[in-house]
Amino acid sequence: MNTFQKAEAFIYRNARPLEVARWRYHFEGSAREEVLRVLGYYQNQDGGFGHGIEADNWNPHSSPISTLDGTIILDEVGLRDGDHPIIQGVLRYLDSGADFDQEHNQWWGSVPTNNDYPHAYWWGYDGKDAFQYNPTAGLAAFALRFASPDSALYRKAETIAREALAWFMEKAPFEEQHVAGNFINLYRTLKEKQLPLTDMDAFLDKLRQQVRASLCTDASRWATEYTARPSNFGITPESPFYEEFADICRQECQYFREQQLEDGSYPVTWKWYNDYPEFEAARIRWQGVITLLNMLFMKAHGQS
Repeated sequence: MNTFQKAEAFIYRNARPLEVARWRYHFEGSAREEVLRVLGYYQNQDGGFGHGIEADNWNPHSSPISTLDGTIILDEVGLRDGDHPIIQGVLRYLDSGADFDQEHNQWWGSVPTNNDYPHAYWWGYDGKDAFQYNPTAGLAAFALRFASPDSALYRKAETIAREALAWFMEKAPFEEQHVAGNFINLYRTLKEKQLPLTDMDAFLDKLRQQVRASLCTDASRWATEYTARPSNFGITPESPFYEEFADICRQECQYFREQQLEDGSYPVTWKWYNDYPEFEAARIRWQGVITLLNMLFMKAHGQS
């Protein structure tokens, strides 16, 4: 079997129904609605996402970071219908004021109920937050994309985005890959919606500096350390970062061929660093997610 066939076998044998549905959508031409139907089981009545959609956090209650994960999958399958019930649910959650810090004008990265369920140590709630715009910049981008321009949520998201952009232009570059991903998301939204909230050329230049600072170019570290690779920033031939990083993108595709395990999956290069035995189940869930994303990256680069 080739790389994709081995990955497919692992997905069908071991992955969550959500990753099976995503695989079928991307590689077998199944309907987007199949993904949305399964994704809907992770959405709560308040419109936010939970139930372990973030495999390192098994909190069933809604949280901003889990909700961001849900919106990333909505974007992945190209849902642009703002009237869709799942999108309307997310907007309702964001508009509710839940899990939002008024002082810093940001959504919390962690919430108190995380402590009641198995989770990686970094999702534990201690009443503090670094407030580096993960997940706030990504959630603000979602609201700018789908909320009505005359709504209070849209105005709130616009204010948050302006504050986030000012922060980013001052603080970047830094090494935190997840924060960087939120700002790439925000850039894409501003460009698509043609929203003049900042100097877009200067923003893109700063993003290039950020990707350069975050990206690990030492491929020998990829298999054993939690490092950022081109796939973490969505660097495909359509990306504004592709020209600079085309060589390392090709190197990553080759890495996916060489590092694939016999069962078709890929190693998980992190631990929870606590005593929850559920990490072993989470690790298998992550292998399904990672395997899917790796194959999507290869597909985007014309690999087969």
